[in-house]
Amino acid sequence: MAQLFEVHPEHPQPRLLKQAADLLRAGGILAVPTDSSYALVCHLDDKAAVDRMRRLRGVDERHHLTLLCRDLSELAQYARVDNQQYRLLKLGTPGPYTFILQATKEVPRRLSHPSRRTIGLRVPEHRVTQSLLAEHAQPLLATTLILPGDELPLNDAQEIRERLQKQLQGVIDAGACSVEPTTVIDLSGDELAVVRQGRGDLSVLGLD
Repeated sequence: MAQLFEVHPEHPQPRLLKQAADLLRAGGILAVPTDSSYALVCHLDDKAAVDRMRRLRGVDERHHLTLLCRDLSELAQYARVDNQQYRLLKLGTPGPYTFILQATKEVPRRLSHPSRRTIGLRVPEHRVTQSLLAEHAQPLLATTLILPGDELPLNDAQEIRERLQKQLQGVIDAGACSVEPTTVIDLSGDELAVVRQGRGDLSVLGLD
């Protein structure tokens, strides 16, 4: 059964986050709260965990997975960002926005879009997610926790644990979060494109 970590939403207990990070380093998949919805996360370099996460979501390699980064400087290691893109990223980070960018060589080829060499990147604002990233000390690979056949993401830790107890190694419970996924903005082409309007307000980016 998936281990349940009940943490304080503003002051998560370091001991519990260390245990959760240990599960990730051992190849586990966790459900974690974010400032948009719950997400599934795993270790960036663990191919087996990534494949299991895709199967759990019911998506193939053409579906963009997202790198959760601690800050903009970390994000820049994994994506090519020009000055104009950087200004936009600065407005939307941290926050409920996912940006699709050209991947650098730091991103394993199997994680980027097979034909476009792009990757989704995000700097979350949720205190618990940020603390887990700090404990893990590198980005996590993530995808919105929407199960096949569902229209909305799951947002209750107990329900997540009950439905996915055999597929997950851990669930972090910091209270319910939003059921809206991130706003997705594609910056990889010649023209900016809003792929999905979600929790992130476009006016914050000057795009309304």
